[in-house]
Amino acid sequence: MPSHPLRTRAFALLFAGQTLSLAGDAAVPVALTLAVYQATGSSGALALVLTCALIPKVLLLPLGGVIGDRFDPRTVALATNTVRAAGQIFVGLELLGKDPHIWQIAVAEAVGGIAGAFSMPTAAPLVRGTVDDSQLLRANALIASVNGAVRLGGPALGGTLVLTAGAGWAFLLDGASFAACAALLAAIRVRRVRVPHSSVLADLKEGWSEVRARDWYWPTLIAHGVWNGAAAALATLGPAVIVGAHGDEGAWVTLMQVGSAGVLAGSLLAGRAKPRRPVLVSTLGLSTYALPLALLAASAPAWATITSYGLALTGLGYLGPVWDTSVMSAVPEQVLARVTSYDWLISIAAMPLGYVLAPLAASAVGPGLPLGVAAAAVLTACLATAALPGVRHFVAEPDPGAAQGPEAAPKALAPTPS
Repeated sequence: MPSHPLRTRAFALLFAGQTLSLAGDAAVPVALTLAVYQATGSSGALALVLTCALIPKVLLLPLGGVIGDRFDPRTVALATNTVRAAGQIFVGLELLGKDPHIWQIAVAEAVGGIAGAFSMPTAAPLVRGTVDDSQLLRANALIASVNGAVRLGGPALGGTLVLTAGAGWAFLLDGASFAACAALLAAIRVRRVRVPHSSVLADLKEGWSEVRARDWYWPTLIAHGVWNGAAAALATLGPAVIVGAHGDEGAWVTLMQVGSAGVLAGSLLAGRAKPRRPVLVSTLGLSTYALPLALLAASAPAWATITSYGLALTGLGYLGPVWDTSVMSAVPEQVLARVTSYDWLISIAAMPLGYVLAPLAASAVGPGLPLGVAAAAVLTACLATAALPGVRHFVAEPDPGAAQGPEAAPKALAPTPS
């Protein structure tokens, strides 16, 4: 029986730091939305701030993967957490002032997006470098469970801070959480493999070739991208459908809370259920997102949509740790940051399209058609992916370092402590 990952000092400190960071982040989305509206009364200003945070992140993710593999991921994460702490504290102080400047907030969020592009690819190497192979799934499930738990209380905390102390305090709290995470990272050591020096372009090509070499990996990323594009459509059109059809704003809040509970339940389930074919099972679970989309398209009763959304988000919560563990187990450590950077890039690239195209389509033909198309796209992408031989035949090995086929065999490089 493998020991619990929290008994490993390095992972325990990493887990504590990520927990603090996730808790601080949870309150920010609501606080940012309300703060920008209070300051400007303009949805365009909010779109500007969100775009400034997202675009640099998407564009720089592959380079962030190169940096994450070339250098100690702990050092990269420590530096980016320090930058993000400074940025969020700056935004907090700006919002607490009498006349906040939106352009300064947008610049600070852009800097945070750049830091995020270099921070996100280090997540997998940090976990991989602090636990044994036998502890990977439980470690990933623990992190995903915390993520699900803080999502339950984050909106309420953000709203409370905005309505009482002020939105700036949510950002100060987030900045402090990043600073605490950096301090905890400074206290740990992470296993890593040395990567031979080459050009940045060669490193990018090598990372991409590792993605393309796995017939179970890149098709699943496309399905993840379709899912995220559909999620953006639901996020923009869902409130209007539920509130417009039922006149109940509380129903949308309930849907969000039930979804957060579903993510938590799925994450907890992933720590216990160990399917023989993890990618196949998690992809089928992801396909359930088509149900709430279809019910929204049909203006179904709110209780049915809410229930189906909770089920679908349970599938998402289950996917997270199972997918992360599969990738960490099958991909060589010396290219793990680059591979996961492409993972993030493909997975979230469709979200801006969903945010833009769904409202445009709804204004022309109503929300039912774009939501129905999104439902069909999710179902088709997930089922088509599940039908592929590479996905169906990907099997969880007792030793996660074991080869999943010639193209997935890790190179024999001994890890070195950093």
